[in-house]
Amino acid sequence: MASLNVGNLGEYLREQRRNAQLSLRQLADAAGVSNPYLSQIERGLRKPSAEVLQQVAKALRISAETLYVRAGILDAERDRDDVETRAVILADPSLNERQKQVLLQVYESFRKENGFGADADADTDVKADAHAGLGADVDADAAVDGAETVKNPHS
Repeated sequence: MASLNVGNLGEYLREQRRNAQLSLRQLADAAGVSNPYLSQIERGLRKPSAEVLQQVAKALRISAETLYVRAGILDAERDRDDVETRAVILADPSLNERQKQVLLQVYESFRKENGFGADADADTDVKADAHAGLGADVDADAAVDGAETVKNPHS
């Protein structure tokens, strides 16, 4: 397993927290971790578990996978393009949360179709996820179907 580069992770977390305009205390509360512990992570003094990283990612509304890669938990080379694409989508300030989630679902459906999707164990049903709580004005089924039409207009 790759060694953890917690300094890089801590700097990245601090940058994301500041971009989200959250204080250290606000993020710690939202992520369910102590203020001193989060401070130590940001300063590169602690190696957080995958569970803590997921909680922090959820609180920051960023990709947990990005944090896993930065912490050395995921293989950076294997999944770098996918992780970076997801991170860019999630960081785009011009999109609202619903739009980001629908766009990620469409992206993942194309990756699966092209043989680059998640493992069968981690497989997610794009349409079920879309209906499970987005409350979207634009149906993700229509977004996926529309993307299929663009991809293959003569079908």
